[in-house]
Amino acid sequence: MITEEEILKLLNDPDYRPMTYRELEQHFEISDSQDYKQFLKMLNRMEEEGTVYRTRNERYALPDRLNLIKGRLQAHPKGFGFLIPEDKDLADVYIHANDMGGAMNGDTVLVRISVKGPAGGRLEGEVIKIVHRATTQVVGVFEDHDSFAFVIPDDKRISRDIFVAKEGYMGAVHGQKVVARIISYPEGRAAAQGEVIEILGHKNDPGVDILSIIRKFQLPEQFSGEVMAEAQAVPDTISEEELRGRRDLRNKRIVTIDGEDAKDLDDAVNVERLPNGNYLLGVHIADVSYYVKENSALDREAYNRGCSVYLVDRVIPMLPHRLSNGICSLNPKVDRLTMSCEMEIDTKGKVVNHDIFTSVIRTTERMTYNNVRKILTGEEPELLERYKDLVDDFKLMEELALKLRAYRMQRGAIDFDFQESKIIVDENGKPLDIVKRERTIAEQIIEEFMLKANETVSEHFHWLKVPFLYRIHEDPDSEKLMHFMGFVTNFGYTVKGKGNTVHPRALQTLLEEIKGKKEETVISTVLLRSMKQARYDAESLGHFGLSAEFYSHFTSPIRRYPDLIIHRIIREVLEQGNLSEKRTEYLASRMEDIARQSSERERLAVEAERETDALKKAEYMLDKVGEEFTGIISSVTNFGMFVELENTVEGLIRLSDLADDYYHYHEMQHLLIGERTSRIYRIGDEVKVRVARVNLDEHTIDFELVEAIARSSKGEARELIGAAKRGRNGGSSAARSKKGAEGAGRRSAKRQAAGEALVPAPGEGDQGAAAAGRAGAARKSRAAGVFVPGREGGDEGAAKRRKRKAAAPFYAGVKKRRRKK
Repeated sequence: MITEEEILKLLNDPDYRPMTYRELEQHFEISDSQDYKQFLKMLNRMEEEGTVYRTRNERYALPDRLNLIKGRLQAHPKGFGFLIPEDKDLADVYIHANDMGGAMNGDTVLVRISVKGPAGGRLEGEVIKIVHRATTQVVGVFEDHDSFAFVIPDDKRISRDIFVAKEGYMGAVHGQKVVARIISYPEGRAAAQGEVIEILGHKNDPGVDILSIIRKFQLPEQFSGEVMAEAQAVPDTISEEELRGRRDLRNKRIVTIDGEDAKDLDDAVNVERLPNGNYLLGVHIADVSYYVKENSALDREAYNRGCSVYLVDRVIPMLPHRLSNGICSLNPKVDRLTMSCEMEIDTKGKVVNHDIFTSVIRTTERMTYNNVRKILTGEEPELLERYKDLVDDFKLMEELALKLRAYRMQRGAIDFDFQESKIIVDENGKPLDIVKRERTIAEQIIEEFMLKANETVSEHFHWLKVPFLYRIHEDPDSEKLMHFMGFVTNFGYTVKGKGNTVHPRALQTLLEEIKGKKEETVISTVLLRSMKQARYDAESLGHFGLSAEFYSHFTSPIRRYPDLIIHRIIREVLEQGNLSEKRTEYLASRMEDIARQSSERERLAVEAERETDALKKAEYMLDKVGEEFTGIISSVTNFGMFVELENTVEGLIRLSDLADDYYHYHEMQHLLIGERTSRIYRIGDEVKVRVARVNLDEHTIDFELVEAIARSSKGEARELIGAAKRGRNGGSSAARSKKGAEGAGRRSAKRQAAGEALVPAPGEGDQGAAAAGRAGAARKSRAAGVFVPGREGGDEGAAKRRKRKAAAPFYAGVKKRRRKK
């Protein structure tokens, strides 16, 4: 019988010319009728998956041999999109709105390249085939037109409304939020057609806003009966028989340190001073894999969910609460099964010995970050008295954590220091306040301990050469890195590197050099955006942001599926010594799929979390229209500048609202420069703004500029203007050209879909950026992510601006050059 590998081998042959299925049948000499049927089924399946492509004259070939690229479509609210190729070595491909071929955001498509820019410039293409539809249902506002209706999608990347026939209303009335299932997709000028399958309530009813986001991202709120039955079957207590083969650590002083309202306590720690002066650090993680068996209903559900999702007012857990808050949670003074990593660490912060084993613990206390901080700073004497038996332990933890951090920084780890916030809501979901989260020594203790355990476990099992999952963060894109290195020269700094590569230590040295200086914000932000996003992989490719050769996620199996998987592998290796060849092959075949699924689910969770944050921040500012605030410019674009307030709320000052001058955007320098006044706006500048508009449907806030608080001297301004003029031909986007507008669209679309680069990315400090400040899960994480929403539309002064452009000397030059062409 012919296999898929044999077909691909033939199609990959340099001498292969596209054949029909009859010619392929003859080539493989298929004579048996059953083999022939299986061959046709396989060929059809490969075509449906986009592995092979059938041309108009019924011949089969590999897509790349026909100038086709397979990938995921990232649509933009303005109608165009970008293909994100499956082959990571290929550049993104711009798709004009007229060339989308009915494809929608997230669809897997085949794209034919139509334009190749000179010298590796931008690729343009058109959608030839839709391989897989990602969107099957749409959440939006029901708009009744008597005999028919439309659903106006909440997701603005779905640029066309969904038509609903009268028989598909399901009782929905005008103004309600609904979920519509797509029954036919857009084709040509025809819109997609759907039918209402769920009515969420009126769009202004309490709770409907968050529920709409849950449905939009298709986050599973409930567990199936089969999953709940398995969870109910798990015992509440531990029997003596279950302790066999486990190391008994119940006599040690082990504590959990978490947020005030955390309920899923999946890690505990202890530190001792050894006779030789070294430290013994114990990191003990809930042994979730003991209860969640491979291929069980619980396991399949955890795989599908990928991770817990922390929204503003609720948590959508990866596992049922009976497990996550019960037998798997390391609650105080009860026996719990754990997976432990004990590390001997010398006085310089280096691990000199380690041991990984299954264990049983009984935590001494359930500590909070606030109480540990107060104990270490001596703020409240009553706490010192209450926890007098643990005070010395906490001081030793602080001592070790600072040494681990110093060792990590010396190694070259990059440490961004961006503010996080928590939105306080009432029982109806109305935002009451937005408070900043301080990163205190208590959070740093847990962060450093978790990082060290993750690295140690990852390296240990890498050298055992068993199938494993790694958290990788690849080197920055060379073009973005060169852009950044050129950018910092405007401030008089240089970054040491060889060619297009740079060691993370050089970047951390720069961050230390700019600490406390006026340019710190702008340089840190631009550096962050030069980074790639961390992800999971079956191969250990290193972690650039942490400057670590080996890194995995080991410390949160209650809320992250990759941690659960590696716990299962660790248990097998510990219990059996070696994996059989068959078992090794099976696990190796699964790792790549689990890595992809987990990365995708994590990105979706982060996007949902950010959207709920943006929604509640907009709602919080709704009654503050007309009020004035001081903020910092957080991003500069060719359509305006974003300003972040002290409470982390971010809004846009549109170029059309800057009435004092016409401003040119200089992409290389991240500047807006006034054409007449030479006034400069750049990231990090302090400005006073007035809240002008709040759009709850778009989750956006518009500011008006009240006053710019000068930072640049006249001499510095002249230097920046000179640098901008020198870079105009190479990277200025002063003109609202197609390239500039679509380039900005691409950046905003990519930020919305995948977030900015996170270093460490979500989960690096054990708790993720997404979880930071939400529902008690903001623990243990350096979430160094900055979200810059992509908002380009709505410039009401577009016509006036075009006239001013035409009159500007720079644009006159552009028009002349175009006429010459």
